[in-house]
Amino acid sequence: MIIGVPKEIKNNENRVAVTPAGVAELVKFDHTVYVQKSAGEGSGFLDEIYEAAGAKLLDTIEEVYDIAEMIVKVKEPIEPEYALIKEGQLVFTYFHFASYEPLTKAMIDSKAVCLAYETVEKTDRSLPLLIPMSEVAGRMSIQEGAKYLEKPLKGRGILLGGVPGVMPANVLILGGGIVGTNAAKMAAGLGANVTIMDISLPRLRELSDIMPANVRTVMSNNYNIIEAIQNADLIVGAVLIPGAKAPHLITRDMLKLMRPGTVLVDVAVDQGGCIETCKPTTHEAPTFIIDDVVHYCVANMPGAVPYTSTLALTNATLPYAVSLANQGWQQACRTSKELRLGLNIVHGEVVYKGVADAFDLPYKEVTHFLEPVS
Repeated sequence: MIIGVPKEIKNNENRVAVTPAGVAELVKFDHTVYVQKSAGEGSGFLDEIYEAAGAKLLDTIEEVYDIAEMIVKVKEPIEPEYALIKEGQLVFTYFHFASYEPLTKAMIDSKAVCLAYETVEKTDRSLPLLIPMSEVAGRMSIQEGAKYLEKPLKGRGILLGGVPGVMPANVLILGGGIVGTNAAKMAAGLGANVTIMDISLPRLRELSDIMPANVRTVMSNNYNIIEAIQNADLIVGAVLIPGAKAPHLITRDMLKLMRPGTVLVDVAVDQGGCIETCKPTTHEAPTFIIDDVVHYCVANMPGAVPYTSTLALTNATLPYAVSLANQGWQQACRTSKELRLGLNIVHGEVVYKGVADAFDLPYKEVTHFLEPVS
């Protein structure tokens, strides 16, 4: 198969979809890998390293899209890329369709095969291609939140871990999944008072067993959230419904209950956000303020630590990319339910129900595009 790795063009997105080691693995199976020049520089991987691994370099993003049967990316295509995507081309990346209708409609119009990292799902309901970036984003949410609590950045002017004789900050984490767990580990390690909320009592029991003493667990409901936000200094939105829009757990009216300088970090913003007032921001302009509350809503947080993120992402995605390249997307999805669940749009039809429901679009069973499994 001919595989294309374009340079990411989203604002301050320094990750690359495939490392030189990943290229070498694909080449080992006799696939041809075209990498756009300088695609890996932001992550610390120079062109000559890719060439040594067996990649062929192309000057422009247009050339990569034009020649490739499968495009492997990090972030969803943005508007300048829409017209580059060809009918029948397999695009393997994070899409987060349910959060952005123009992207969804553009990919429907392209008639490409859109296989989304974030909906590839194992039998235990875990999301293997979302987990590594969720781990990074969860840890970064505390790193960034602690920074924006500083007074010069319009925060409350509170040190996350406090000092002897001074109380530490209160951190509220909405969601006890991968993002929430990693956020809690970081916040607890820095000495903050941490509260994790989740709607799953078994998950809360598990977290209560494994977390240190400065982390408490509370059932998530509207009453408890309203109570908790009044004393929180940093609030992390870590809610995920796979392939669907995140619910708004904090509304605009609730901001008035928060203390001035409270910081909100909505990690769910790439799925529409779980805080009503959040809208996607960039690393260049990461925050905005509403009702004296600081909102940090960068949709590609791991892009700020691209070396770590790129290695973590390729570790997870490469086996699936190899399977798609070796078998072709139809056969790979016939034999792997995990990959089959990653299919969101195929030849102009929405085949993932969460996406169809988000925009009231027609939904078609994915099996229509796959021969019966023998």
